[in-house]
Amino acid sequence: MTSKTRLRLLSGAAALAIALPALAAAQSIPTAKDQVAHPDGTLPGNPEIALVQVADGFFDPVNVTSAHDGSGRLFVVERVGRIKVVNADGSVNDEPFLDLTTVNPLGNIVQTGFVEQGLFSVAFHPNFAENGHFFVHYSSLPFNGDGMIARITVDPESPDVVSAEQVNETLKVIMRVEQPYYNHNGGDIMFGPDGYLYITSGDGGWEGDVLQVGQDLTTLLGKILRIDVDVPEDQLVPYDIPEDNPFRHAVAEREMVLFGITEEGFAQIRPNARPEIWHWGVRNPYKIAFDPETDDLWIADVGQNHWEMINWQPAGVGGLNYGWPTRNGTQCHPLTGPDDECVLTGALPVAEYPHNEPYPGGTTDLPTGCSVQGFGVARYGGMDGVFLSGDWCSGRVFGTGWDAEAGEWVLQSLIQTDLQFTAGGMDEDGTVLAVNCNCFYLMDQGPMQNEPGALWRVVPADQVPEGAVVARTLQN
Repeated sequence: MTSKTRLRLLSGAAALAIALPALAAAQSIPTAKDQVAHPDGTLPGNPEIALVQVADGFFDPVNVTSAHDGSGRLFVVERVGRIKVVNADGSVNDEPFLDLTTVNPLGNIVQTGFVEQGLFSVAFHPNFAENGHFFVHYSSLPFNGDGMIARITVDPESPDVVSAEQVNETLKVIMRVEQPYYNHNGGDIMFGPDGYLYITSGDGGWEGDVLQVGQDLTTLLGKILRIDVDVPEDQLVPYDIPEDNPFRHAVAEREMVLFGITEEGFAQIRPNARPEIWHWGVRNPYKIAFDPETDDLWIADVGQNHWEMINWQPAGVGGLNYGWPTRNGTQCHPLTGPDDECVLTGALPVAEYPHNEPYPGGTTDLPTGCSVQGFGVARYGGMDGVFLSGDWCSGRVFGTGWDAEAGEWVLQSLIQTDLQFTAGGMDEDGTVLAVNCNCFYLMDQGPMQNEPGALWRVVPADQVPEGAVVARTLQN
């Protein structure tokens, strides 16, 4: 088991600046709007990339990851409720690794009625090679679309196929997140370098956070969650709260004392807060990624109508409020025009990019998109800690990184393809991966009727293997 770090928590950019005086010239969370990058920058070295196809024929692929077990296998998540194995040579096994459409006599246990529902993601335990545990997050059909996080254990005699019997024998529900609507479910799960399971949870849907959950600490919606799943099998609640979660001690019952406590002390009392919360104020964080070298956390947060956000968290720093729905990135919410003014409380994104209409009555000559989908952090091909993300509508791949010489964040549109990106991940060797579907709202035919998508590897443009299938590029 990866050792669990115990790091002091901070609550925002101001506290972060105080806590890290020695790193004042290093990358930090922006504290002003003009410090947030827009997609008109150039990353150090001006890297050039290409997308090389690894495999295709996937029905609505929405995520990809590695088990980090030395096998070289990749696991592609299909929205309908299946996970496919892609071998190191690029071949795809005929039989799924997991098939949740066959484990119940009544049919699929995954709700797939809307394009934002389905099987979202898979995460393999850090000790998967020894214990065989992996975790899935999906919209539960029996629970009317609620988010279900469950653990399943692989039979060591059948490492490439988890049978329906094995699922039914070993499935253990870890958490259920009530979902009021059928969109904005978030859905990513990932083990962090501290050994804890991180869960992304959107604001529950509709538009504009009508339930105002982003700033509501009593709900799991609109949050990044962090839990410890390594607990005794017979424990009633199947996870623990890490000691350094921001509200781990804030929820403790205590006797009321009116005097002799500082304002800072009172601010640490939040009796109704959910202790699972690591960050809050996010809209629909569909994908997160950890930097394999620094352990920093990147959050691709799908925005509201006009802007997309990319958030960054320094390693081990919890308790950040990213502002939703009081603001959307650096923009006011609701956004009525270019002259809107509002208080930018909480942690700002490090980068944001506009939709075709960035605000009512506004225009832009910047590269645009409509829905940011995180891939992973590249440390190759001239990219030193660059977070790569794709856009669901424009097919662009953006790179977000820190320019140490200029002392600023940079967002660059690296390439524009004709692909509809849904998410990404990383191979065992640190290569960034991406998947695409053909499942836009108004053209969606269902997870098994849409045209199949594919799995792609992000490579330096001058290292494309001979004869490889490369994503078609458009004018960037």
